[in-house]
Amino acid sequence: MDVHNVTAEADTFTCNAFLALGDRPTLVDAGAMSGVTDVVSEHTDALDAVVLTHQHGDHVGQLDRVLDRFDAELYCYGPHARRTGELANGDSVAIGAEDFEVIYTPGHADDHVSLVSESTIFTGDVVVHDDGAFDDGSFGRTDMAGQSREQLIESIEAILDRLPAGVSHMYAGHGDEFHGDVRDVIETALERAEKREPKYPDE
Repeated sequence: MDVHNVTAEADTFTCNAFLALGDRPTLVDAGAMSGVTDVVSEHTDALDAVVLTHQHGDHVGQLDRVLDRFDAELYCYGPHARRTGELANGDSVAIGAEDFEVIYTPGHADDHVSLVSESTIFTGDVVVHDDGAFDDGSFGRTDMAGQSREQLIESIEAILDRLPAGVSHMYAGHGDEFHGDVRDVIETALERAEKREPKYPDE
């Protein structure tokens, strides 16, 4: 599947927002980078949908602008005034050229979902490849109000339980995309989360 990080050149804090091209051009998270709509339009004239992993500000800062410019549908787990399709655990949603299973993955955010197909996973902020704290498998922060390390651990376990053997592409909300042994990266993230130590020294 043809996937582009449309916030890769951002000079302000944002999540990675991924444009998946195919039968159903879809943006996974909208990011908070000014001008993200212009980058999307460099790759496609039509955007059918935006699918949110969760609604933290760095993931939805440009959402209204994206929806307005492309008249796209909005799919998310949590309530949103512009939601056109509700995501629930176990649902299937078309993204780009593939169908993805929705896995409810709270811990970092109450409305967090991860999205997995036979080849690809969008992990949002639950699992990332690298983030300044760890390389080759890290986990979302859980030190702020409303977050839970225990829930996050259960969410990573749920991903591993439902991860198809052929998944070799991982796109996370922060850090680099990863292509290779995705299961190993997620297992490493789980091992680190299970130590229940502060992720950052100032936590």
